[in-house]
Amino acid sequence: MNTDTARPPTIDTAAAERWQRQPAAAASPWLHEEVARRMQERLPWITRKPDAWADWGPVRGGLAGHALVAGQFPQARCYVVEQGAGRIAAARRALERPWWSPARWSGPAAAFAAPPDGGVQMLWSNMALHMEADPEALIARWHRAVAVDGYLMFSCLGPDTVRELRALYARLGWPPAGHEFTDMHDWGDMLVHAGFAEPVMDMERIVLTFESPARLLLELRELGRNLHPARFAGLRGRGWKAALEQALAQGLAREDEGGRLALTFEIIYGHAFRPAARMKVAAQSSIALEDMRSALRRDRRS
Repeated sequence: MNTDTARPPTIDTAAAERWQRQPAAAASPWLHEEVARRMQERLPWITRKPDAWADWGPVRGGLAGHALVAGQFPQARCYVVEQGAGRIAAARRALERPWWSPARWSGPAAAFAAPPDGGVQMLWSNMALHMEADPEALIARWHRAVAVDGYLMFSCLGPDTVRELRALYARLGWPPAGHEFTDMHDWGDMLVHAGFAEPVMDMERIVLTFESPARLLLELRELGRNLHPARFAGLRGRGWKAALEQALAQGLAREDEGGRLALTFEIIYGHAFRPAARMKVAAQSSIALEDMRSALRRDRRS
């Protein structure tokens, strides 16, 4: 269990693993789909089109967003990466082309498996990284999957997310409303440490409003879970839920929004490239075979 509250992520590892195994809802959360749409609009910034790409967690990350990216690269092979049998089945139901569909013959079929090392020129991950107990290990895994000169595109929640709810819990003397989210500058450092180059990070804040506390809580359950090690240790009763809804109605209502309840979501966007491996020259040196092949291909192109 990660109990370090000084530096995020402050995540209970066991709770994170349970969340990853839990079957996803029938539809991807609206906010995730909106973020996927905004991230897809950034793809034209990168002129190189991938021969193969991977979508890491599209069921929660956004099935409509997946379709947008797939439509931009119709001839590229796609790897769909999900965790757990339930989510793999959901991905197949949503994304696998039926045998009778003409679209089945218009391009390569999706592979519902992780890509091989160096197997994709673009790896896409939407709104997943902030729920990982060991994000550095996941980024290292992404680095292995991306080919030399390929790139990673991702989004996740930032530290200002649901700051209104965090302040409300603190005023009431309750445990943290959620685990802490990593700052975009720290994400950039992790990317470089994993071997990526030229990371570009930016962020925006989106304010969502809700007509009732019940609707707000429903939306939050669809987006994720509170994985903080110091969260409430057990289930709460109806009395606590009623007190929570009353506190939300009083503390989050905004006059400029007609009395609707408002929550801020900080969205972090990042992309980075995988550069060629640097070969250290010594009396006796060793280099991975795939890195040697990549270097030779680069020399021939030069």
